[in-house]
Amino acid sequence: MSENIGVICITRQGIDIARKIKGFMPTVVIYAQSKHNDSRNDVIWYDTNASSIMSMAFQKHSALICIFSLGAVIRLISPLVSNKKTDPAILVIDDKANFVISALSGHLGGANELARKVASHLNSRAVITTAADVNETLAVDLLGRELGWTIENYENVTKVSALVVNEERVGIFQDSGEKHWWPQNNLPKNLELVDSLEDLLAPDFKGGIIISDRVVNQKALVEKSVIYRPKSLVVGIGLHRDTSAEDIGKGIEEVFKESQLAFTSVRNISSIDTHKSSSGLQNFSNERHLPLKLFSKKSLAQVRVPNPSHIVKKFEGIYSVSEASAILSSGGNIIVPKHKFPPNLTLAVARIDEGG
Repeated sequence: MSENIGVICITRQGIDIARKIKGFMPTVVIYAQSKHNDSRNDVIWYDTNASSIMSMAFQKHSALICIFSLGAVIRLISPLVSNKKTDPAILVIDDKANFVISALSGHLGGANELARKVASHLNSRAVITTAADVNETLAVDLLGRELGWTIENYENVTKVSALVVNEERVGIFQDSGEKHWWPQNNLPKNLELVDSLEDLLAPDFKGGIIISDRVVNQKALVEKSVIYRPKSLVVGIGLHRDTSAEDIGKGIEEVFKESQLAFTSVRNISSIDTHKSSSGLQNFSNERHLPLKLFSKKSLAQVRVPNPSHIVKKFEGIYSVSEASAILSSGGNIIVPKHKFPPNLTLAVARIDEGG
């Protein structure tokens, strides 16, 4: 949960509760009507109506805690709500702090998590109504969020989530990424781990969850599944100083298309530290928002690679840059051996070893 949290209150009791919240969440910003101004500088006092302050805060903050009635909050936010992926988390707290209600963006926005946190500090009762939480089952849209995984086909989340909470049989296939995403692998009884993608096509599986860095081409699988992309790949790059970001991008696109890998599963790119002045490498890293990890010649020389090169040895003093840096950065193994793009680019892909 982001610390960009606003608290809106309209009564003196509400201001007291807001200050209690600020006591254990010091970064929250409190908004209250100026008619209650007690000259303390821990509150932003406003003269406008509640509708105006709600509209401003809704756009500014990633989460809002509203200390007034649920009905009033619903009326105020109804013109503002647009998309569950971008709307802020909304909590509602009554004037006695008896209940902390998760009212909007419970999963993706983190309102459920925030409600539990606030309730525990206020000695209140958290009110959570999302089906996955009530039924204590898997929240499909949250499965890999803390691990940095991304959903490729978000349009299927509602459908597969409904299957999960209605205890329909759903298969889960995983061939990459962190393995321990569910506590002790104690899955709900209607969810089953399978050994292959083809297993998900069995008619008794009403839906699927696919955790993979590989492209899924089967239409029937795509239509019935939510596809998660873990950050499981590292691209090792060997290049000349004048290699452009555009050339790097085209090369990676070709390698990933040929190898049927998902670019969204790339965690970072890697190379030798003598390339740190390469504008193409830096620009590609910045443009694609991919961290760049550079290694010393000494470190790379100690890595055993599947395809050592005497040409690289001649120019760099070591037998490999692309494969060696990918292996060193990933801690795993090469899955796409070095691929040369004359005259000045070499790429290799390694998969991160996440263990069992």
